[in-house]
Amino acid sequence: MKKPNDNLAQWLSRSGMSRGELARRVKSKAREWRQPHISPDQTRIRCWLQGEMPRAPIPNILADVFSDHFGHRVTTYDLGFGDSGTGDAALVYNSSYTATVEVVADLGRADVDRRKFLGGAPFAAVAGIEPSRDWLLNTLDQEPEPGPRVRLEDVSAVKNMFSVFQRMDIFQGGGSGRLILADYMNQHVYPLLRRAHRDDVRYALCEAAAEQTYLLGWMAYDNGEHSIAQRYLIQSLRLAQESRNPALGAHVLAGMADQATLLGNPAEGRRLAQAGRQGLTKTTSPACLADLWCLEARALALLGEKTAAAHSVARSEQAYERVDLEHEPEWAAFIDPAYLHGEHANTFRDLGDAEAAEEHARRSIRHADVQNRARRGAMSQAALAVSHLQRRDLEAAYSAGMRTLKLSGRVKSSRAVEAVQDLQKRMRPFGRHRLVADFDERARELVAAA
Repeated sequence: MKKPNDNLAQWLSRSGMSRGELARRVKSKAREWRQPHISPDQTRIRCWLQGEMPRAPIPNILADVFSDHFGHRVTTYDLGFGDSGTGDAALVYNSSYTATVEVVADLGRADVDRRKFLGGAPFAAVAGIEPSRDWLLNTLDQEPEPGPRVRLEDVSAVKNMFSVFQRMDIFQGGGSGRLILADYMNQHVYPLLRRAHRDDVRYALCEAAAEQTYLLGWMAYDNGEHSIAQRYLIQSLRLAQESRNPALGAHVLAGMADQATLLGNPAEGRRLAQAGRQGLTKTTSPACLADLWCLEARALALLGEKTAAAHSVARSEQAYERVDLEHEPEWAAFIDPAYLHGEHANTFRDLGDAEAAEEHARRSIRHADVQNRARRGAMSQAALAVSHLQRRDLEAAYSAGMRTLKLSGRVKSSRAVEAVQDLQKRMRPFGRHRLVADFDERARELVAAA
């Protein structure tokens, strides 16, 4: 027997609306959301009050109805619908700007306040295909709700914070400071999206919000929270579209491609990287283009397309030769030799080309050492270790593996830990060798601590 939804009943009673009036308002709001098929009657309202869970996106539409009525944000949590609506809605690339703002705000609150809301949710393997298509089609619509105007000075303050959090991610790992960033976004950034702006301010604000929403997704990705990361990235892509900045949208698609490939979906990773490159045809960002070619190479390597993967690596290097840092956005700062050579090393590792993998890994390590980037250094040391294992040089692999362990211990990054675990698996064919046993013991300590 369903438990009555006392929360919804209390909000309905406070509003003074009848069930019929609530049904009419839900219909009207559903049309704003471009969901005309949602047309509840009084009987359906009674079912919701009795504990029936409405299908997505109805919980979010109800939240909008009550928010409009009371003049402040009422969430799906407040109405007793929990988090499932937020999780599902955040996988949708919504044509409505207003709906996007509410979804990303709810996602941020759920992330901070109720971190288990997506704990058991899987990564949706093909969820990136429709958002990437819709981004390319460039279909946008509504204006934000009226209110106190946002100034360019407000946007500048947001953008200044981006560099702080990006450096935190680069040098400390995605697990360090992500919830601080999420709380900052909930308190200071997402509320600005609901306020009125001049067009130039609106574009700048959406760009800043997209950058930081992407960073939230990237940090969650680096921390192994893939279902949360995927939702942030999709909403970041929608905000990037609203900003009229195709390079930023292409950058978000690069992140989505990286995640898809890492999680065993290289075909989707390749498609997403290609969509990003298509989106760059009307703008210039050699750094972003280099990244997209790099990530396409990673996907191609896992698909077994050796010639195409090597070609994509070459195209990535050619694109990076044109990079002028003074004309690249701040979010492209991490797309540098340490990163690119590290990813190229992984591409050639997956292709079984130990010599090329070692060459790129060593280049990456040199740059990462100069910058004191422990996460990138750890991952490239792991790629170097694998290149040694592929040539049956266990001693050299052990030495690189020990450096991987040391660097991984300095950051909070699931990707660094996963690189260590991958080395453990790759050393097993060497049997009970003392170096294998020693590395395995030390690796278990690191994984347990993580």
